[in-house]
Amino acid sequence: MVSGKKSKSQILIGLTYDLRDDYLREGFGEEETAEFDKPDTINAIESALRRLGYRTRRIGNARSLIQKLSAGERWDLVFNVAEGMYGLAREAQVPAILDVFNIPYTFSDPVVLGLTLHKAFTKQVLRDAGLRTPDFFLVESEQEIREVRLPFPLFAKPVGEGTSKGIGSWSRIENRKALARVLADLLKKFRQPVLVETYLPGREFTVGILGTGRDARALGVFEILLNPGAEDGVYSFQNKEYCETLVAYRLVRDQQARRASALALQAWQVLKCRDAGRVDLREDARGRLHILEVNPLAGMHPTHSDLPMICTAIGMPYPELISQIVKSAWDRARKEKKPGRPKK
Repeated sequence: MVSGKKSKSQILIGLTYDLRDDYLREGFGEEETAEFDKPDTINAIESALRRLGYRTRRIGNARSLIQKLSAGERWDLVFNVAEGMYGLAREAQVPAILDVFNIPYTFSDPVVLGLTLHKAFTKQVLRDAGLRTPDFFLVESEQEIREVRLPFPLFAKPVGEGTSKGIGSWSRIENRKALARVLADLLKKFRQPVLVETYLPGREFTVGILGTGRDARALGVFEILLNPGAEDGVYSFQNKEYCETLVAYRLVRDQQARRASALALQAWQVLKCRDAGRVDLREDARGRLHILEVNPLAGMHPTHSDLPMICTAIGMPYPELISQIVKSAWDRARKEKKPGRPKK
């Protein structure tokens, strides 16, 4: 139970995460584990929390969380960056477990994390709210490929992956022959539906968001620019994995950036995202902004992940970002505090 009277030194924050090295040792591949964290990310989060005066304890992934809860361990708050391995609701697993035990945590709840990982469901909600997103069709089997009636060029990606997994130069599709080939390959490789949407040829942006509900605000806007040698026209898995050399991130403050901030904030609030994250947008041929994806569980590596990089660019140190995330979660937990189990 959260108590507003506790000092920082009395607050114990657990850390939940999926460590990439753990899964590689189990035999999983590089692309399968691309969303998971490296040790330096967890070290950075824990170091920032301790510098801020909190006590910390590492928990690990969902299986480790279950074991520790079963052993009677508890925490005042959990800083959750666990992505999960299996299923389209995998990002919701740790928050759902913590909800069972009435333990507050950072970032969004299971409903939001389950929704936003499924890109087609997210787009349906955004479209119903009157927010612009590319026209799309969800292909669940090879038989459905012939039902795609959107005008070319198109763009295809797995419906429930992050870190641009499944996205490459092949994702931009110019004709029906390529459409059949690419979609069949993606369906087979990722064993999940494929999202097909209208290709947008304009500028691409990612907007950092901090806060919850009416208190949320756009922190800054990066324009994503591809360097020579990068896969052309697409923020692909390859380009993102080697972003230090293949991608340039430019902080922009022009009129389009202001529009991007406003649209991103609307999407964040419509979807009820919490604490911090990112919204990705791109221009169509007429320069109109469309929402591509919403990421309420953004990467937290201090120098490799987009959200911390945006904060660095606007002059917000990494520990301050961590502090603001914890404050948002802590304040929210106090307001939403649920009664504990009655004593027998």
